[in-house]
Amino acid sequence: MVKILQYGEGNFLRTFVDAYFDALNKERQGAYAVNIVKPITFGTLERFEKQGNKYHIVLRGMENGAQVENVYKIDSLAQVIDPFADAENYYALAKDADLKIIVSNTTEAGICYNGADELDGFEKITYPAKLTKFLFERFNAGLDGVYLLPVELIDNNADELKKCVDKYIELWNLPQAFKKWNDEQNFYCNTLVDRIVSGYPRDEETKAHLIELIGEADELMSIGEPFGLWAVEKKGNIAQYIKEGVHNIEVVLTENIGYYKKRKVRVLNGSHTNLVPAGLLHGAVTVDDCMKDEKLRAFMENALKEEIIPFVSDDIAATTAFADSVKERFENPFLNHQLTSIALNSISKWAARVLPSFRDYYERYAKLPAYLVVGFSYLMALYAKVVKNGDKYEVNVGNRVIQLLDTQEYLDYFAAKNSVSAFMSKKEIWGCDLTAFDGFASAVEENVAKILGGADLL
Repeated sequence: MVKILQYGEGNFLRTFVDAYFDALNKERQGAYAVNIVKPITFGTLERFEKQGNKYHIVLRGMENGAQVENVYKIDSLAQVIDPFADAENYYALAKDADLKIIVSNTTEAGICYNGADELDGFEKITYPAKLTKFLFERFNAGLDGVYLLPVELIDNNADELKKCVDKYIELWNLPQAFKKWNDEQNFYCNTLVDRIVSGYPRDEETKAHLIELIGEADELMSIGEPFGLWAVEKKGNIAQYIKEGVHNIEVVLTENIGYYKKRKVRVLNGSHTNLVPAGLLHGAVTVDDCMKDEKLRAFMENALKEEIIPFVSDDIAATTAFADSVKERFENPFLNHQLTSIALNSISKWAARVLPSFRDYYERYAKLPAYLVVGFSYLMALYAKVVKNGDKYEVNVGNRVIQLLDTQEYLDYFAAKNSVSAFMSKKEIWGCDLTAFDGFASAVEENVAKILGGADLL
């Protein structure tokens, strides 16, 4: 039996990690038991107790051009623990020789260090502090280390987690022997996860349809897309426990986790970010709307083919295949992926997701990437239309008024109708002066004027 300790009981982990271990069990690839630990005091575990820790996931979307709704009953949960009420059962896992893997999803803000955390605390200390205490219990029990697979969406998530644990070892003056054990016997593996999970159905019609599909009521059911990828950094003997291949999700063990991160950020996230402002200003509401619009779809596909895919890796064919899967995911009619949701914090998203492709294209060809310039122009036009209405920042996109959510300083800047090119020059926002790219500022200024005047740049 391979036991997994999982910090987090949310929809994503249950529709991704737990579905993976469930698939391995049913394929007779091993015997896995997931032990969920509630990482914060908020929320109850009554639904798990009521259903005997069993639930269903429904993967809805497009596969090979056809709509699918695949139901999976998940039986991989052995127990669900509230460590705030049952510390004994929680720490018993630390002393269990069968425990081999620790998975966590405590949100991007969960992997952090707080110098005020105390060794004898628990409820109010950070997740890395709780983890340090747990690992110290295992060390004191004389057991081997484990594989730590955080799935929080930050760069080098496992490296950052270990840095925090190291700081707590120092803060609490824990034995050097424990530090040596943690360095040598625990394997902190960086990971990248990719599956869109919408969770429990929000409307009664969908809920009723899925209950009928499943065949019974399920308060823990969760909706996700068919696509799933888990890239895990290959360390130690992890292949003994984490099996590669497609097991509900595709799992890849790799020494180059950076490639998968770069591919996802540039191809999936980058194309989203480049498309959304144009989509909003052309009247689209969801990503699926964009894919059904001939001009918007061609704009997205051209940007991918000409200005994003060639700069991800030398293996153009592999990246193109991934891009094709991304387009199929964008066509998923079940996700109802709102453009306004993707537009959240678009300024920082453009800097992280699109600017690297923009810069690579410019440096290779010594000219501006046309489709990314148009995408950025639509972004600036969207913000140039911002009007402050009380404490909200609103934009009339023609067919409706939407609310923009971003750093207040940026929204105030545009609400005051300040210069687009001056905003582009702010290194503290973009990490560089965008006006230093020859002709970029003038092209954007001209494009924004056209868009605001009603022109269609697509």
